[in-house]
Amino acid sequence: MRPCSSGLRSPSDGVPVVRPPEVLAIERIATPIGALLAVTDEAAALRALDFEEFKHRLKVRLERAGPMRLAPRAGASAQRAALEAYFAGELGAIDGLRVAPSGTPFQKRVWCALRGIEAGSVTSYGVLARRIGHPTAVRAVGAANGANPIGVVIPCHRVIGANGSLTGYGGGLARKRWLLRHEGAPAAGD
Repeated sequence: MRPCSSGLRSPSDGVPVVRPPEVLAIERIATPIGALLAVTDEAAALRALDFEEFKHRLKVRLERAGPMRLAPRAGASAQRAALEAYFAGELGAIDGLRVAPSGTPFQKRVWCALRGIEAGSVTSYGVLARRIGHPTAVRAVGAANGANPIGVVIPCHRVIGANGSLTGYGGGLARKRWLLRHEGAPAAGD
């Protein structure tokens, strides 16, 4: 085998192997705070979840993982049922959803820790950094929080400033406040 220009090995004919685009299912889910777009893979794991007005951001995050194509979901999904139940007041309904976000190992550690924050609770970036064993990585934890591709289900909205103030949220601070109130958590400005 000869090396191809990128340093990867190619088949003996010298032609690099090109992976076909992954087909991901997308569906629109209406919520009290705006429509969400849910993207799942063929194993029914949630790969992305974002508000409809941020569809471009959602696609960019997905494309970083490799070639993909979005296709409308046929039929109802477990994600739709769980999110509708969550917004109807069954806060634990989203806890069992399978997720498969693309990210660095550090980001995935942060996102895993976020899933451990129960509805009705909040934490700070510093506490989260200590929880994952990187007490000085507060800013890196904040950056991982901001890169979360599966908002609401990976509950980055449950992270607030050390002084108890609301801090950035990809869906906007008004939505973050709404989600915290919906969950019965302390929200800044109440």
